Amino acid sequence: MATHNDLGKKAEDLAVEYLQKNSYKILVRNFRFQKAEIDIIAEKDNLIVVVEVKARSTDAFMLPQEAVTKTKIKLIVSAANRYLEEFKKNQEVRFDIIAVLPDEKRNLTIEHIENAFEAFDAN
Repeated sequence: MATHNDLGKKAEDLAVEYLQKNSYKILVRNFRFQKAEIDIIAEKDNLIVVVEVKARSTDAFMLPQEAVTKTKIKLIVSAANRYLEEFKKNQEVRFDIIAVLPDEKRNLTIEHIENAFEAFDAN
């Protein structure tokens, strides 16, 4: 497996751990619909939380969350709608990003951005 795939898998596992420690119930990982994939679908406080995990080995070129483009957002929203229909969920949905970067000591750190698609300008 390529190094970036290893980092991505490690970042997703770290994100799941983080969410569980913060009282989120993990419903699904890697939900796919057509060309879209949602990394994590969780639930907390009767809210469905769709989480895109983005990891980078460095922020020299861009922050991980900057890699979530308008096209990616449309795909995620489409997949989220499919999930809600398929599993007959009638709850409010929030879209979050978990950005993962190494710190100075090469330990992976997490930034959890709630309501990311409202707060994040995908231009």
